Amino acid sequence: MVEIPDGHPRKASLMARQRMVEAARMGLLAESAMIAHGRGEAYDYLLGERTIESASRAISETAARLHEAQNPVISVNGNTVVLAGKDLVRLAAIIGCPIEVNLYYRTDERIGGLLSLLGEQREEVASDFAPSGWVGDWRNRVLSVPLLGSEPDGSISGLEGPRSLCCSDGIERADVVLVPLEDGDRCEALISLGKQVLVIDLNPLSRTARNATVTIVDEVSRAASELVKSASEAGSPTEWDNELCLREALSVISDAGSLI
Repeated sequence: MVEIPDGHPRKASLMARQRMVEAARMGLLAESAMIAHGRGEAYDYLLGERTIESASRAISETAARLHEAQNPVISVNGNTVVLAGKDLVRLAAIIGCPIEVNLYYRTDERIGGLLSLLGEQREEVASDFAPSGWVGDWRNRVLSVPLLGSEPDGSISGLEGPRSLCCSDGIERADVVLVPLEDGDRCEALISLGKQVLVIDLNPLSRTARNATVTIVDEVSRAASELVKSASEAGSPTEWDNELCLREALSVISDAGSLI
């Protein structure tokens, strides 16, 4: 991996790109993964590469809804595992929910590779310090997080092909689904099934962002890190106005464009 000086103003972004490159070489990502990542970076520039105020509120709301859920699940794709896997393992341990690998371009090799990487990340998190305020056996809690996706035995009504496949103990039975980096078709299908869909999406104009129950307009690794903090001290869900959240994000983007 290329050495990037600590003083470089965009070190975090460049490190993320390098992780994506390495993961692509290992066959963990779809061929379009880098395109999707670059598109997200463009929106992140306009947000100032920071967690804006409306995203902070959405993160708190998401944490509260995950805590209140009867059967929450975190659904991940390749980009998500590479960029934010360890923090999502931490989040799953705090909430007490499974993580399911679910891919648009599904192959057994990619599913297996991502589950293997998640297993390594789970072991790292289990060996790390527990989050602030955690009481109990952190290592055992982390290692008990189910990693699903290798044997899908359920389906998502309204979708066709490999994207409809899911796990009966994960997405199929879930009432609340956290989906970083989602695609619009599946978001719409999950909503139509009566599930709450909580998404992380840098594009406030996407179908996913506009159809989700709660949208966090933020970069996935920043959002995942903040979700871990919020989940450790989550409050109660509110009467959430997702349209207002999106309008506020668009306002920030518009104001950034006016500076050019």
